[in-house]
Amino acid sequence: MLSPWHEFYALLGTAAAALVALLFVAVSIGTGILTQEPVSRRNTSTYLSPVVFHYANILFLSLIALIPTQTWESFGLVIAVAAIGSSIYSIVIAVRVHRNPISDLADRLCYGVIPALCYASGLVVASLVLRENPFGLDILAGSALALLVINIRNAWDLMMAFARRAGR
Repeated sequence: MLSPWHEFYALLGTAAAALVALLFVAVSIGTGILTQEPVSRRNTSTYLSPVVFHYANILFLSLIALIPTQTWESFGLVIAVAAIGSSIYSIVIAVRVHRNPISDLADRLCYGVIPALCYASGLVVASLVLRENPFGLDILAGSALALLVINIRNAWDLMMAFARRAGR
């Protein structure tokens, strides 16, 4: 079922793994920026942690998709469970971002709304995959790609915020 998608998910997972590794390096270099102040800790859990979560989620999806014995049913069930949990997490983050006074429209969309929509689409994907409809695989690929691109933007936004803070 997923064999035509092998290279796509191999490349997607590799990109996510490399980007999360680079994010860890960037944060470890700028570790002095992350403080124990309540505002700093709250901003870390609102902005930095979700980026790592999304990259890890893309990596997880890619690894699941590359299992050679995957069936429509097993893949659909895994996608459904992951989509439910990830949607809940994303909604919590979207609310935090919306309530944060430093958030602008781009932050609200890219940290909050778009990831939540990507994960919510996973429920549609799961439904289609469980009915063995291959269109679900196209939707899943589009959502995963959108999540990757949005989080590249988010990681860049974080690094610019770190750089501005270090410059003060």
